[in-house]
Amino acid sequence: MTSVRTALGTFRRAPLLSALSITTIAFSLFAFGLFGLVALNIRHALQGVEDREEIRAFVADGTSDEQLQTLADQVGRYREVASATVVTQEDALQQARTELSEFADVFESQVLPASVEIRLRPGHRDPASVRDVVNRVRERDVVEDVRYGAEWITQLYRLRNIAEATGAALGLAFAAVAIIIIGATIRMAVLSRSREISIMRLVGATDGFIRRPFLIEGSLKGAIGGALALGLTWFAMRQLDQYLHFQTVFFDRQTAVIGVVSGAFLGLLGSALSVGRHLRRV
Repeated sequence: MTSVRTALGTFRRAPLLSALSITTIAFSLFAFGLFGLVALNIRHALQGVEDREEIRAFVADGTSDEQLQTLADQVGRYREVASATVVTQEDALQQARTELSEFADVFESQVLPASVEIRLRPGHRDPASVRDVVNRVRERDVVEDVRYGAEWITQLYRLRNIAEATGAALGLAFAAVAIIIIGATIRMAVLSRSREISIMRLVGATDGFIRRPFLIEGSLKGAIGGALALGLTWFAMRQLDQYLHFQTVFFDRQTAVIGVVSGAFLGLLGSALSVGRHLRRV
């Protein structure tokens, strides 16, 4: 409790320095939060594209409705498959006339083949999994052809991997910058109390006792800065939605809480580095 009171007393004794520290932390974490929001929306957009991936297995002419349904039932039991939907010749004709309304008169009955539309589960949409499902579907007797856009799926999966790798690298870089900035702000607080620390050392205070209030102070400043950064990120998203008419996705509640806790952790880490370096010099 003494350490907590000491840490809170710093806010009262040096309100301007504390406000500067929190503001600096907030803006450093705000930059990190903006990047995280961009990465989240890129991932969401790619997920939306992946959800539209489909494999279409066309059956031979003369395949009965019972055989078509049996094929859909068998394929639907594959562990990678989320759904396998029967598309009869009549369904294919209606779909073609709807999607290509300007050529509606061109399509005639019995021209388009019946098929089974296959959608895969999340986690099984990489090129290798898609090819495995396609090869097994091709082995079915009634299947005449399978279309799935192999090159498009490969490019999409490669783009997702690049986005995730880039996001991880830049995220670590932003986190390192945030730790450095937080450490610098806590360092100012440590230097402002250097005489007090020297006196505590002289009367026999341990490093842990001296360090503890600064760690609590850094955690509090990091948590407050994280909350402010979260609010700034939400405000920026709202402005983007309003003026650019983008449909962005914001962090869910769990991610928001993790963001504030991460701010507290970064504050703790920055404080530990700054105080530890100062204590080694005293």
